[in-house]
Amino acid sequence: MEEIKTIVVNRSAYADNDLEADLLREYLLDHKTFLINVMSSPGAGKTTTLIKLINSLKDIFKIGVMEADIDSNVDAISVAKETGVKSMQIHTSGMCHLDAGMTKSGLDAIGSNDLDLVFLENVGNLVCPAEFDTGATMDMVILSIPEGDDKPLKYPLIFEKCDLVLINKIDTEKYFNFDYDKCISMIHFRNPNAKVIPISALTGENINLVKDYLVKRIKQWGGK
Repeated sequence: MEEIKTIVVNRSAYADNDLEADLLREYLLDHKTFLINVMSSPGAGKTTTLIKLINSLKDIFKIGVMEADIDSNVDAISVAKETGVKSMQIHTSGMCHLDAGMTKSGLDAIGSNDLDLVFLENVGNLVCPAEFDTGATMDMVILSIPEGDDKPLKYPLIFEKCDLVLINKIDTEKYFNFDYDKCISMIHFRNPNAKVIPISALTGENINLVKDYLVKRIKQWGGK
């Protein structure tokens, strides 16, 4: 009887990307560039939030923005027009996420060496972007009131890996049955260390709280 051989593969399918991500974080630290990976569902308000944040921070830091989408450059154009900072578009050619290699290519293209702070607006969904380490210094998730308070239960990984959660569109609270305490409890069950800040990107409410948090994090990290 022919012998049957069994091969055990213990190496993670993400191992190469994880290594690239760690190397990118070392590169960012050496160049004193703080990279924030911004994730959310489509329509949660990533671009509007970034515009408000950038306008509150651009007198403190030299800022750049990388906008990732399957196609089009509408977000990169909007950010450049509304903030005046360096902005570029990354087309993923159908991919639903960015990995560390794609992120490094974007940083090389935007010329991040002279930037203190770079925002990476990841492709809009709550699944794929959470599975791939981009090499960012910090991960931020935006959850909007209309999406419901159960998203940390349904999409745990993205909340487990985030440093900061912004609950956006609080100006619409009266129109939706959103339980803040329940939502925050589920976020902290997944990630006890996550910072949670409710905001309205449309009105600007609590944007200063996010600004203060980011300034503190960047200065503690050792930015310029």
